[in-house]
Amino acid sequence: MQDAAEAARAVDVMLTRAAQAGDIAALGLLLERHRAGMRAVALSILGPGADADDVMQDAALTALRRIGDVRDPGAVGAWLRMIVRNAGRSLLRGTVAAGPVEELHLPSTDGGPEQWLEQSALRDWVWEALEGLSPLLRMPLVLRHFTTGVTSYEQIAHACGVPVGTVRSRLSLGRAKLAAALAATADAAHGDTERRVRASRVEARETLAAAESGHFGKLLTERWSPEVALLMGRDRVGGRDLLVRGMDNDVEVGVRQRLVHAVAGRSLAVWEMDIINPADDPEHCPPAVAWLMTLDDTGRVQDLRLAHSRPLQLMDLLPPV
Repeated sequence: MQDAAEAARAVDVMLTRAAQAGDIAALGLLLERHRAGMRAVALSILGPGADADDVMQDAALTALRRIGDVRDPGAVGAWLRMIVRNAGRSLLRGTVAAGPVEELHLPSTDGGPEQWLEQSALRDWVWEALEGLSPLLRMPLVLRHFTTGVTSYEQIAHACGVPVGTVRSRLSLGRAKLAAALAATADAAHGDTERRVRASRVEARETLAAAESGHFGKLLTERWSPEVALLMGRDRVGGRDLLVRGMDNDVEVGVRQRLVHAVAGRSLAVWEMDIINPADDPEHCPPAVAWLMTLDDTGRVQDLRLAHSRPLQLMDLLPPV
């Protein structure tokens, strides 16, 4: 019995180290080896049904994003079950256990440069695979797994203008296609995601500074597509003029935004903001907003969706006449 346990541990160690080096097949074997234990945890918390299936799928992608965090490769099974347990409990609490993309490239305090390089390469690999998905599948996956505030099915559905059931099906299909894309791009050259995220953070802060100084319209003219569209779900509700009037009005009444998180690829960027309302009107805007931006081939914003912490109607976006 002890020999069998030691042999199983040795296999886990070998597969975990291979997965940490970027071998997607090794990660797939790990998940398959521990699938029964992971599913037992999901069922014990959520019972049979779609929620348990969703948590299992989320756990697989979380394992891909965070396999570099495993310190004891021989205990990877317990680590995988912990991911499922945390995700299931978060679902019951009405939250989602989805960490920000920075987790992929923050080295541990005792890790050497080789660990940082492995984590950085993994992050670039994931984003390269995401870029290979269709926009309809890419946006829900990015919101679900790489943002901090637009992660529930209801929030994603409102942002994308589709029913919750459609979000579930797109996430399921997106995860399957992402796995295939990861396998297909394992040996390909990958872009520098960290550089894109850094540049996007700088652009977000410059955009907010331009708004506060009254130059938001000038910045949009210089940096965004001239045909930029403001969308609510799938519907176009306005363009540059509406964006400028809305921002100028918010600034005039004392509303400010502060960047708290950003993710960016070649074709999309997400800026998550805290909203600071004026003291005399603390309920003027919801407390947070995410800017969901689709980028054209030159990196200019071609359409924008605003996903607030509470759903808005069209009239909420229109400045007073």
